[in-house]
Amino acid sequence: MTTTRRQFLQRSALGGGGLMLGFHVPLPAQAQATAATPEINAWVLIKPDDSVVIRIARSEMGQGTLTGLAQLVAEELECDWAKVTTEYPTPGQNLARQRAWGNFSTGGSRGIRESHDYVRKGGAAARLMLVQAAAADWGVPAAECTTAKSLISHKTSGRSTSYGKVAAAAAKLPIPTVAEIKLKEPGAWTLVGQPIRRLDTRDKLTGAQVYGMDLTLPGMLNAAIKDCPVFGGKLKSFDAAATLKRPGIKAVLPVGDSAVAVVADTWWRAKTALDQLPIVWDEGPNAQLSSAAITATLKQGLEAKDAVAGSKVGDAPAAIAASARQLEAVYGYPFQNHATMETMNATARWTPERCEVWTPTQNGEAALAAAAEAAGLPPAQCEVYKLLLGGGFGRRGAVHDWVRQAVAIAKQMPGTPVKMIWSREEDMQHGRYHPVTQCKLTAGLDAQGKITGLSMRISGQSIVAGIFPQNIRDGRDPVVFQGLNADGPEGHLGYKFPALLIEHAMRNPAVPPGFWRGVNLNQNAIYMECFLDEIAHATQRDPLALRRELLAGSPKHLAVLNAVADKAGWGRPAPKGHHRGLAQIMGFGSYVAACAEVSVGPKGALKIHRIVAATDCGHAVNPQQIEAQVEGSFVYGLSAALFGECTVKNGRIEQSNFHDYPVLKMEHMPKVETVVMPSGGFWGGVGEPTIAVAAPAVLNAIFAATGKRIRQLPLKDQLAA
Repeated sequence: MTTTRRQFLQRSALGGGGLMLGFHVPLPAQAQATAATPEINAWVLIKPDDSVVIRIARSEMGQGTLTGLAQLVAEELECDWAKVTTEYPTPGQNLARQRAWGNFSTGGSRGIRESHDYVRKGGAAARLMLVQAAAADWGVPAAECTTAKSLISHKTSGRSTSYGKVAAAAAKLPIPTVAEIKLKEPGAWTLVGQPIRRLDTRDKLTGAQVYGMDLTLPGMLNAAIKDCPVFGGKLKSFDAAATLKRPGIKAVLPVGDSAVAVVADTWWRAKTALDQLPIVWDEGPNAQLSSAAITATLKQGLEAKDAVAGSKVGDAPAAIAASARQLEAVYGYPFQNHATMETMNATARWTPERCEVWTPTQNGEAALAAAAEAAGLPPAQCEVYKLLLGGGFGRRGAVHDWVRQAVAIAKQMPGTPVKMIWSREEDMQHGRYHPVTQCKLTAGLDAQGKITGLSMRISGQSIVAGIFPQNIRDGRDPVVFQGLNADGPEGHLGYKFPALLIEHAMRNPAVPPGFWRGVNLNQNAIYMECFLDEIAHATQRDPLALRRELLAGSPKHLAVLNAVADKAGWGRPAPKGHHRGLAQIMGFGSYVAACAEVSVGPKGALKIHRIVAATDCGHAVNPQQIEAQVEGSFVYGLSAALFGECTVKNGRIEQSNFHDYPVLKMEHMPKVETVVMPSGGFWGGVGEPTIAVAAPAVLNAIFAATGKRIRQLPLKDQLAA
């Protein structure tokens, strides 16, 4: 079947698609003949020395997915873990082999939870083929053979052999049917569930790991780029005469209709020349856009008639109106940049016949689609080579604007590889930002302080409308309601209210939104958890007791909440001057909770001493990596809560680097105590859920310490006011 570029672009943009049930799609004859390592199936290659290469389709960006997925394959393969290495298949190979590796997208904490089944089947199928090859050689029934640590044994005859010795024969066998593949029960796992050290650590420690910015190719040139700083603006003109006379400068090129690039023998020469290049911008219709104007638009949405309901139980407005007492609060969450340590970059080489791109990406197929479109070539004539990411957080997933730019530059220099790197300033001012929102919450209380109804109106941006507008149905963006859904395996609200209404008034400013680690779960947790804390204090209830009452019908939500409360010592005296706050939520298929312990000095100096976190992700593939992910989540979540804010003036982002967009430092980092409590029976995500409980737990603890309620993020210097 021939895939057109349009079909491929549409499929890759959605990041989905099925996985073929057969695990072995023959390589082209030439590649098969020259392959030095027998491919048992798409996932497993075994060398004669028993070394095992496990192919990983999802991207590694520090979260440990590469090791976790390898554990899952190795568990069913029953190979010697000490001899396991990994490699990425390319999206071009995936296309040529009818998507043998399925979905390449690595976002939404789905790397393991969406692929665990078929990667385990890949390992199990390979093991069956290896056993069958050995049994055929010995003339014994395969059912009488056993496997362990890359060895196949036949107890009756006393024979044994290694995987490497039978790999070539196994590779020629037909693939077992799905019915023949039996996966292990969790109780039989020996690798999965163990805190195995990561496969990628050594190269990172020694400096051997090559990231996109490190890549070198023969004859490679370097490019720096500058896009119009105003959202929606265009490139009007530039004067390259003086720039072209500078040492090492090779070309000054327009890129699309809004950017200009300088190409040189070194990136620094390109960058410094670009800084001096005379450029005239057409700033377009958004030149006067400001944060104040955006805030006014959001405020209007809090009372507008055009909201769409996400969750509804009973008649909340009527219940609130009839209540003995009402409580109301308005919260707000700002634009935020992903601020990956490695800025956007790609190396591209274009000829009329082929386009190749080397880049860190969270979705190799989407990167290939972007490259093909920019190159003007069919996807089959393009290739993307994935590199480990120096941070992703969602920025390198759904949108590949930097890949398009790199290909557009290379297309103007045929045959020459060109590495394009964004400066930090370019990266800060041309991101896909965490959406800006405000939220008005209203609760009705009866004479005894019990909640009679809860209303939650979110006013703000829709990521889906900004990236996948075709997925908006009847004005509704389902992603807006993360963690607030009535039911479902992704992120349902555990609290039960007599009447409930959660709405969204979509307000989309010109600042482009993106999927930012934790996405909408982050602010939704703040809105709900901090407002519940307000209700508890207004009714003189213990915040834990109130939550327990509302979660009586949600045992998994309640379990993680109780775990952090018990470990943190809720209900017992805290150290002098220390105060505690709670938060819990479900998101990305997992249940999470946190208890923060803080102190606030007389001049408003905040010290976060400790955060206890609990995670129930169903099955824990690697507990040590889960702990690391939780700790990393709090670094990211607290950076956002304490400092993260992008503001708009004259149609552009005001922040330009880490001096005015600071991140958490060691002095700010609390002690993190992680409780990993997998209850089994489901597969939840790990990389994003706990970000959401960091901020509300700390904000609730701040209120306990000061009596001051922080409703507009980030915190910054609000405690000193």
